[in-house]
Amino acid sequence: MYLARFAASACALALATAGAVAALAPTSSAAASSVYSVAPYVDMSNSQEGLLDTAITGHHLKAYTAAFVLGEGCNQIWGDTLPIGADSYTDPEIAKAKSEGASVIISSGGASGEALAWTCSTQSSIDAGYQAIINDYGVTQLDFDIEGAAIADTAAAARQMQAMKDLKASNPGLQFSMTLPVLTSGLTNDGVNILKAAKNAGIRIDVVNIMAMDYYAGTGTEMGQGALSAARATLAQMQSVDSGYTYANLGITPMIGKNDDGSTFTLADAQTVESFAAQNGVGRLAFWSVNRDQPCSGSANSLSTCSEISQSSLAFTDAFVPYQGGGGGGTTSDFSLSLSPGSASAAQGGSATATVSTAVTSGSAESVSLSASGAPSGVSVSFSPASVTSGGSSTLTAAVGSAVAAGTYPITVTGTASTGSHSATYTLTVTTTSGGGGGGGGGSLANAGFETGSLSPWTCTGGSTVVSSPVHSGSHALQVTPSSNSTGECDQTVTLSPNHSYTLTSWVQGPYAYIGVSGGATTSVWSNSASWNQLTVTFTTGSSGAVTVYVHGWYSQANVYADDFTLS
Repeated sequence: MYLARFAASACALALATAGAVAALAPTSSAAASSVYSVAPYVDMSNSQEGLLDTAITGHHLKAYTAAFVLGEGCNQIWGDTLPIGADSYTDPEIAKAKSEGASVIISSGGASGEALAWTCSTQSSIDAGYQAIINDYGVTQLDFDIEGAAIADTAAAARQMQAMKDLKASNPGLQFSMTLPVLTSGLTNDGVNILKAAKNAGIRIDVVNIMAMDYYAGTGTEMGQGALSAARATLAQMQSVDSGYTYANLGITPMIGKNDDGSTFTLADAQTVESFAAQNGVGRLAFWSVNRDQPCSGSANSLSTCSEISQSSLAFTDAFVPYQGGGGGGTTSDFSLSLSPGSASAAQGGSATATVSTAVTSGSAESVSLSASGAPSGVSVSFSPASVTSGGSSTLTAAVGSAVAAGTYPITVTGTASTGSHSATYTLTVTTTSGGGGGGGGGSLANAGFETGSLSPWTCTGGSTVVSSPVHSGSHALQVTPSSNSTGECDQTVTLSPNHSYTLTSWVQGPYAYIGVSGGATTSVWSNSASWNQLTVTFTTGSSGAVTVYVHGWYSQANVYADDFTLS
């Protein structure tokens, strides 16, 4: 599994944080969040911190992330083995940067150590330890870099979120970030579980900071676009846990220059990421690290002290510093709109429903009004509610009059906000109320014999498709294709009479061929035969009359074929 590498030295000396002497007075008030829009990491334990002074005084850097505080049991130290609040080198350097006008975020953890909640199981000691960091350095921002085996420790994650909940209650304005490894496809499952731990604790992570680096996908990986792909995927994962997350809650942290996997993050990549952040109101831009933001002399081979590419000193700092987003700063809000299911069937006189989902894609949540166009005469489309706040959902109901002609109708669903609109297509198939027989009939099922030569309005997984052989009757049948680790399935949602008994039949062949219904009723039947055989199942609809008819084949098995569905 991919692991980003934020270097930190091994630790040897500890001091009880509860007894540490305050080295820096707390600030009197929280700095504006925009100060932290750009906050690159500084390794406080590799003797290169002097470059930080130049970045602040000569290159307008307003904030940085000091790394790393490490937990040792229920005590805390800096990565160079000196205790927090009493480090004779790190503490004066932080104080000097503050006197020069730079705000600091203190980061705990990293690849070579763990934050306190991972090394101490006593909640009161964890809370006191993190409070000591706040008091000693006068900070309003804490970062927690969780890597390696630590990211899978769910008990520690629960302690971490409880600590943050406790600290936020006693420190108004406190914000925290979780720095997590990613692939270009987003967070790992363990990373998503960190988000869920926050949700379970009743808090929202202020910044989910992704380490857009070391994908180990080949040295030709385009690192700028890779960072954007990871950012988009991560936001979708964040919103699947808590719809209130936006790009303002996302941070992007690449490793500048040559990465450990041999890929290279260039200055052009930095511009790509900075432009994306400006367009979407990304909460924070950072990079690993200010110490490395300089060219190498000779044949240097230490990633901790230079970028190993041709560049001017602090060129990456200069590329990121112009970004002034942070929390959306002036960025236009935007949203997405989707339908589930995207198609359905309804008999004449019946109805069909779908969920209209929205999500914030940039900026802040906004009011979205819903409307529909393109419905045929006799079909009315309504929404409950008729408007939502982006991140919310509504139920679409398409009511079909008894005189509406059978056929398939595309209906455009549009969400409109003050910043613009987005649309999606809902495909409604109207069927007759009469029963049907073999050879392509199907009562209230549309395309029940697949004689259209296409799947619509069936929706299928994987490689399922309509084929011309084998068929039970007519010229087409359905081929359902399972994969090695998931079932193959095709569905069609229909609305029938409420509280009414129905019989579903289909001709099938293949190993473990299932037909059935789900939703308003749940039942199925299966067979295992190399030749065509008819399956029959009866069910009773619920109060809505809506059910989903399905056929599926078992994973790791051969294709299943289905033909001539009837529903009567």
